[in-house]
Amino acid sequence: MITRTFRGDIFETKAKHIAFALNTEGSIDCGFAWSLSKKYWPELEFCGKNELGTVLSKKIGDKTFHALICHSCENGWNEDQTEIIKECFDKIPTDGEHIATVAIGTGAASLSNIALKSMGANLPNVADYKQIICGMHDSEQEVFYYGNISLEEIMSIYAEQNLNSLSRKKRLVNKFKSFYQKIVEKN
Repeated sequence: MITRTFRGDIFETKAKHIAFALNTEGSIDCGFAWSLSKKYWPELEFCGKNELGTVLSKKIGDKTFHALICHSCENGWNEDQTEIIKECFDKIPTDGEHIATVAIGTGAASLSNIALKSMGANLPNVADYKQIICGMHDSEQEVFYYGNISLEEIMSIYAEQNLNSLSRKKRLVNKFKSFYQKIVEKN
């Protein structure tokens, strides 16, 4: 569940776990994964093919980085991006510690693909950041979201997406109860 939002450099986070997206082909040419591979995890650039839903992890200093294999360059994103993101986050072994994450689906490659698709380009499914946010929020993990969005905006997106799906309404009610219970406990 997303419990806090931050703006700033995720490399400076106090969180011990940092999650980010990686494609099934292991192709890194831009974005967070590229920056990480250049600074801390050079093997990531040559990790090769991985199955959708896999999580690759590496401890570097006091941080553990987690590459979530959640989409394909060739085939795009699944129709239900919420489920694959939730599945990946739930696989991260954190021992109850929170996970910082970049704003998956909002990087330069994703935004250029979304723009091209809107202009009629024949591309596979592109990232849907609203579904991705819902997957993070549905996760059993405590997630700190690094991006240009407030927690209130995340909750609004989550409510909108879930109200459009009857099968998810019960989970929505339970998530809100749990979320507000955590806020009350912290205050």
